[in-house]
Amino acid sequence: MAKQHKAYKFRLFPTKEQEFVIRKTFGCVRFVYNKMLAERKETYETLKENKEEWKKVKHPTPAKFKKEYEWLKEVDSLALANAQLNLDKAYKAFFKGNARFPRFKSKRHKQSYTTNVVNGNIQLLDGHIKLPKLKSLKMKQHRKIPLEYKIKSCTVSMSASGKYYISILTEYEKEIESKEIEKVVGLDFAMDGLFVDSEGEKANYPKFYRLMLEKLAKEQRKLSRKKKGSSNWNKQRIRVAKIQEKVANQRKNFLHYKSKALVSKFDAVVIEDLDMKGMAQALKFGKSVADNGWGMFTSFLQYKLKGQGKHLIKIDKWFPSTKTCSSCGKTQPMPMEVRIYTCSCGLNLDRDYNAARNIKKEGIRLLTTT
Repeated sequence: MAKQHKAYKFRLFPTKEQEFVIRKTFGCVRFVYNKMLAERKETYETLKENKEEWKKVKHPTPAKFKKEYEWLKEVDSLALANAQLNLDKAYKAFFKGNARFPRFKSKRHKQSYTTNVVNGNIQLLDGHIKLPKLKSLKMKQHRKIPLEYKIKSCTVSMSASGKYYISILTEYEKEIESKEIEKVVGLDFAMDGLFVDSEGEKANYPKFYRLMLEKLAKEQRKLSRKKKGSSNWNKQRIRVAKIQEKVANQRKNFLHYKSKALVSKFDAVVIEDLDMKGMAQALKFGKSVADNGWGMFTSFLQYKLKGQGKHLIKIDKWFPSTKTCSSCGKTQPMPMEVRIYTCSCGLNLDRDYNAARNIKKEGIRLLTTT
């Protein structure tokens, strides 16, 4: 039996007193993170030419700052400890070349903190959850967490519109058997509708952001005319944030629905390993790429397939799926404006459908050679 992890996210409804404690914890976590980063940064600048000496340095901990700033003792100590762990992860990612040098956090960053289960300090109650320093918090639990699932940690966060959420990370044991691959599908990324599959089906992504763009622009213009920091500015800021959150939730729900449908039907899904950030910048398709959420979609696909012993196959981004005839294998130039693939062998197909068929073939080839 292998250990598996699953997170559940629910809406929180704190009282005014609890809201004050949560916001205070956000601030303390951010303060400690920035303090530790400032000291590490100073040390790094001194020892960056000597990485071996840098590794031997004892870095500051939250306990050090509690002596000087006693008000840090008023919040959950585990939340402060996790700030240190997050900074450690950021530095490790930097030294591995996977991320930029850690940056200071501001109030404009996502407001959140994480706490861990220690001696029953976190408990699920009927419509509530018990958390350190907060006692019983009202929670909208729209789905049950199985009794055999063990809670490991909880992350409390606040959205830009002022809504509170909790993400509960659980651990459980499950034996996942690798499924025999019988049904395979290839997906070709489509800027206009998310993807076209090798069966000829289109995702038909509704373009939630584009549909809301006019309304969003109108509300943002109103916000720009108000005095920053005033009561009316804050009310308008929340209106803008609510529109953006609605778009994000619509997108997320659609991507969950599409990924679940594919995972239910196929044993392996083949996609191209695309650099979406580079594509958005090079082709000037920023809004279109950000709107359809391809990166989020592939993440959903990956964990859902893995959870059922199925497979996500990524082929090389330079594979000429668009230029190759899916019938005879010949290649030819395919400018962006040409939407139909026509070949001398008689093939006449939508270019994205043709590409999806090629992606599926390449995925099957990779599966048979590994």
